Amino acid sequence: MAEDQRNRRHPQNLQGVLRLAVEAGSAADGPALPEPMSEERKEWLKGALAEVAKGQNSEVEQMKECMRVLLRDGGCERGREGEEEGEDEEGETEGALEFLSELCENLDNARDLMTLGGLDLCMSQCLNHPQGSVRWRGAQLIASCAQNMPEVQCHLLSKGALPKLLQLTDSDPHPTVRVKALYAVSCLVREQEVGLRAFLSHDGFSVLMRGMQSDNEKLRTKSSFLLLNLLTVHPEHKDTVLSMGMVQQLVSVLRMPRSSFHEHVLGALCCLVEESPLGLRDCQSPTLGLEEMLNQRAEDLQGREECQEELEFCKRLRSACFCGRQPDDSGMDR
Repeated sequence: MAEDQRNRRHPQNLQGVLRLAVEAGSAADGPALPEPMSEERKEWLKGALAEVAKGQNSEVEQMKECMRVLLRDGGCERGREGEEEGEDEEGETEGALEFLSELCENLDNARDLMTLGGLDLCMSQCLNHPQGSVRWRGAQLIASCAQNMPEVQCHLLSKGALPKLLQLTDSDPHPTVRVKALYAVSCLVREQEVGLRAFLSHDGFSVLMRGMQSDNEKLRTKSSFLLLNLLTVHPEHKDTVLSMGMVQQLVSVLRMPRSSFHEHVLGALCCLVEESPLGLRDCQSPTLGLEEMLNQRAEDLQGREECQEELEFCKRLRSACFCGRQPDDSGMDR
């Protein structure tokens, strides 16, 4: 297949390029989560676009052309134009979003797309698109532009991007949309005080909690990782999280069949008990049965090299909550 792609003639117009841009990732439209665009595919796409965009080789012009594709998709009346043409429009839209995400890994391009109105278009149109394949690519584009770009982050926050992304994370029927939306949320709230305030005002921690309880493994992992990050960097919000009954919820997550994301859950519990009498009291509640669970988990993880960080969190939490409570507790690590 790689040989076929190398030998394939480049299409003669931008629409052809954009349709081909999503061919290899078309399987992501089902329940399976998409893989990142391969380096080979990126290089082929760049070469194809360079060939068809002669005379408008600047990346700004390429972004403008992609925006025209998005506008066309928003204005088409698919019922009248027929199913096949509607599918072509969707393929071009997906390709345009993927190509914009690739371009906007460059911070200058991300700023230019914001100035051109491309992010406003993405929020108003792509995040509300009936096709999940367009919604997740729209969320991915927002994440690509927002990461490490305070100017873009503030623009997106001022336009109300965060509530929409939290809604998609919480309730979108397409599993990939939920994962990509949470990725965009993370890019807007980590090390961004305005974003964190908006996250708190829209009950973002509850969204993370529900994400950890979902049946979407990637969503569980990303939700628990973001929770751990926020509690580590912003310990001043521990009381807010504890008042939601987060300790009880996290312990219930640990009772689910063991998964790699439990490492982040244990880390979050460690954050909640440090210098917090309320967190400590919640974890020590006999009704939770946390001490017995930690003893069993530590025993199960002993000698498993790939689980050392989880084991360390387990020991750290047990020591903080139960050290000295029973005579035989110190013997568990032998």
